[in-house]
Amino acid sequence: MDLFVPGPCGPLEAKLWEPPKGAAIKVAAVFCHPHPLYGGTMDNKVVFRAAKGLAEAGIATMRFNFRGVRRSAGEHHGQGGEADDVGACLDWMQARHPTAQLWAGGFSFGSRTAVQRALVDERIRRLVLVALPVKAFQVGYFAEVRQPGLVVMADRDEFGTLAELRRQFPTLPPGFEAVEIPNSGHFFDETGLELQACVREYALRHLQELP
Repeated sequence: MDLFVPGPCGPLEAKLWEPPKGAAIKVAAVFCHPHPLYGGTMDNKVVFRAAKGLAEAGIATMRFNFRGVRRSAGEHHGQGGEADDVGACLDWMQARHPTAQLWAGGFSFGSRTAVQRALVDERIRRLVLVALPVKAFQVGYFAEVRQPGLVVMADRDEFGTLAELRRQFPTLPPGFEAVEIPNSGHFFDETGLELQACVREYALRHLQELP
């Protein structure tokens, strides 16, 4: 489903995958794209694969374009406003699925942004982060996360590997799992299906824990 979500700077362009009509929806997720100034959009192939993994697990999953990207209103100003865009998308998902648990996630810049939102939004119950760019950006606030989650890294990622993640964060936030996919660069060019399966397996496992 293609749609527009009311955002802080105007409408945000989005795409929504939902389970078949009549299926129980226990989780609704919002997944964020990489940096707007470097061509990041909701149609990025890594975003697509990770979000598809969530959707295949039976999660209502939204991808969206941050402010100023394609048909989303506003502009990127470098002051962290994208975290508010995530909040607006979560508002929309919560209104549509009021009994569902809310998850958030993202790829690269999108993973940073999901973490930033999670620090101020207790509605987010779980995080799914792909290629958290621990080498390219300061992400010390990751240590403050209180939600459980998954972080998937690529072993040949110039912006941060699992070894670098563990060097910076010898103890991951409580309830966090870390996985590294071998033979992968930042964009998982040859391993997109492995990423998708990794996210799907994680989501299915934790969906089983919900009533």
